[in-house]
Amino acid sequence: MVDTDVSRSRTPQRSLSSRSWAVILGGAILPVLIIAAWQLTTALGVFTIAQLPSPEMVWTAAVDLFDRGLLTLDVAISTQRVIIGFVIGAALGLGAGALVGLSRASDILLAPTIGALRAVPSLAWVPLLLLWLKIGEESKITLIAIGAFFPVYTTVTGALRHVDRQLVEAGRAFGLRGVRLFTTVQLPAVIPSVISGLRLALAQAWLFLVAAELLGASMGLGFLLSDSGTNGRLDRILLAIIMLAVLGKLSDALIGLLEKWAARRWS
Repeated sequence: MVDTDVSRSRTPQRSLSSRSWAVILGGAILPVLIIAAWQLTTALGVFTIAQLPSPEMVWTAAVDLFDRGLLTLDVAISTQRVIIGFVIGAALGLGAGALVGLSRASDILLAPTIGALRAVPSLAWVPLLLLWLKIGEESKITLIAIGAFFPVYTTVTGALRHVDRQLVEAGRAFGLRGVRLFTTVQLPAVIPSVISGLRLALAQAWLFLVAAELLGASMGLGFLLSDSGTNGRLDRILLAIIMLAVLGKLSDALIGLLEKWAARRWS
């Protein structure tokens, strides 16, 4: 009986911060407080309706657009654009980052030009893409891919330059070369940096989406922002901002699942 008690006392206890329900509740505290403060200020007349619509008004606008099928369509279109552009940009960023990070010659030839292009603001690409690709899906997805490319490229390049040389030499001693060396030794060593780059790239993808849809779209959340601003519908503007925040957080949570899988796969 004593042995059983001792073994139980030695069983590691999960901390409160590691429990899923505690994490969810903790993360919900600040949004709830913000909504409560928002409701309170509008109820007390601190802001006029023209300055800040109440949460109820924003909810009513959401229900109206949803009933007409417009909100679902805008969300679906924007999400599709982000996913396609993100996948293309992240894949190209991973390839270019690996090339520059592993090859001194590629570093000399490509790094200065890519670094200069990285400094170009997102809106500067819009007129050029509209002239080249017209107002269609191609121009929007290309702009989103540009936004997703640079964070992945930057983090992968920097991480590969700092991979332990002894680890690389050990891989070569086992006969690994080229692509096999990269996928077996170097890529697993920089997985945390790659995941960080993907998170930044996804955030950039949503930012570039709004830039694309503000100037050349007839559907999507960016178009909802622009159209609502033109019509003075502040309730719909706030709705679009909230939807972008929610979708951005949900997509970031998916990257978090990928991070956990990668940690189990290569730990």
